[in-house]
Amino acid sequence: MTRLWLPERPLVLASGSPTRRHLLEAAGLDVEVVVPNVDERGIEADSGPLAPADLARRLALAKARAVAEKAQDRIVLAADQVLAGEGEVFHKSASLDAAKHQLSRLSNRTHSLHSAAALIVPGREPDLLHDEARLTMRDLSASAIDTYLAIAGHERVTGTVGGYQLEGLGIHLFADIEGAHATILGLPLTGLLDRLRSHGCLAF
Repeated sequence: MTRLWLPERPLVLASGSPTRRHLLEAAGLDVEVVVPNVDERGIEADSGPLAPADLARRLALAKARAVAEKAQDRIVLAADQVLAGEGEVFHKSASLDAAKHQLSRLSNRTHSLHSAAALIVPGREPDLLHDEARLTMRDLSASAIDTYLAIAGHERVTGTVGGYQLEGLGIHLFADIEGAHATILGLPLTGLLDRLRSHGCLAF
């Protein structure tokens, strides 16, 4: 049987994100998940002031290296996403109240999602990729935000930066979206596939 993924062993995905895994598997890649153990906020604090794109790349590379140290001679991919708006980086909300506050700040404004990936191929320098999407939220009333939070639920709201999943109920929050769908979901996929082709990992 003809296979798209050419290496004998699967791509090691250094991410616990089911969305990223589904994106890669839907694109025909063989994937094995190994969740990295890194202190993201600690890395961010130690990095000093960085542009959102640079921060996303640094976090992705730290995750990839942490897993590559244990998965020697394997191809390792890690990714990270940074939400930035009006000069500020946003993080996951710890509670529904915090998510409500975050959504009220994003309401009627445009923010950027910076998705970065770090690809480590044994014997080569790491490949760093980045793509940006721009999203504009509707002008949301306090009542609309409360209704969204009640329907979406705690886990979905606090488990994602910005308090939304665009592939789910979060789509109702937006007036305009610019950028690749995979980038919005957390992976610069087309650039990654091009890089994998250059390393001889794909059949076409």
